[in-house]
Amino acid sequence: MQPQSDVGILEEFRIKFMEAWEKLPNRGFFLVLLGIWMVLFQFLGNSTQGYIKTDSLFVWLYNAYNPVEEHAIAEDAHGNLIPFLVLGLLFWKRKELLAVPLRTWWPALSLVGAGLLLHLLGYAVQQTRVSAVGFFVGVYGLTGLAWGPGWLVRSFFPFFLFAFAVPMGSLAESISFPLRILVCRLVEFISHYVLAIDLVRDGTQLRNPVEHYQYEVAAACSGIRSLMATMLLGIVYAFVAFTAWWKRGLVLLMTLPFAVLGNLLRMLMIVITAEIWGQAAGNSVHDNTYFSLVPYIPAIVGLLLMGRWLGEAETPRGGAGGNSPTVPSRPVAPSAANL
Repeated sequence: MQPQSDVGILEEFRIKFMEAWEKLPNRGFFLVLLGIWMVLFQFLGNSTQGYIKTDSLFVWLYNAYNPVEEHAIAEDAHGNLIPFLVLGLLFWKRKELLAVPLRTWWPALSLVGAGLLLHLLGYAVQQTRVSAVGFFVGVYGLTGLAWGPGWLVRSFFPFFLFAFAVPMGSLAESISFPLRILVCRLVEFISHYVLAIDLVRDGTQLRNPVEHYQYEVAAACSGIRSLMATMLLGIVYAFVAFTAWWKRGLVLLMTLPFAVLGNLLRMLMIVITAEIWGQAAGNSVHDNTYFSLVPYIPAIVGLLLMGRWLGEAETPRGGAGGNSPTVPSRPVAPSAANL
């Protein structure tokens, strides 16, 4: 068989997507309500008129994901991918979602109302992050209004990922600073007692006693970006690969140490390089694009090893492969009357 071309794969995806979309009832009803909801947040979505003067929540979110300020760090850049990830997971679960009774369910208006209240609160106190939460809650409620409680239950996980689309901004400092201190202490300990490297730690600074090199573990190097990416990867892997809640929880708990381990390896690479070849060589490792991917290696390898160790054998529900395989029934022994 000839391998499918990219055009063939995209065409197949389009056909399957349209087939699933056409099976949904109340499509026009949902699209009209979604359009009204989006218009509200386009023209009355943001009350802050600071660095970027806009009334649109969507423009505010885009700027948060892709800051244009000089020396700005795109710590929330993963937010660009979240809508596509949610849509992809909904498509992956399409058979499970279409199998539930799909109907208009008016109690879901309570979720839409909760989203509206959150937006009004965020708008009043000029906290656009709260308005963003309200927007995502409202969209989730609109899907329940159009397609019922069964849809809400089975689509909760994909929609939950919108939590990662809410920019953290300065709130990340409460997480990044403890991570910076933790990584610095671990680098200092391993350097002294494992690698026999004379290293001095002063808060979040790591330096050679004779000033041969010196590095500041700044917020950008705290691992918050790799932590968010690892958590996102772990959540998706846990819910796609496993059905037991304790296994999902264990995978999620391990995302933090995996992220710390990855950042620790990167900092050790920089220190070892600087110890051997000097500050300039260490800077090259720090600035190298490929070495910046090191924090993700322990996460990916660790998650795969955990999956192998946990050994979930059952087929995940709702996947593109269809329903879970049925277990063949045992043959019934003949009764005495049939002998």
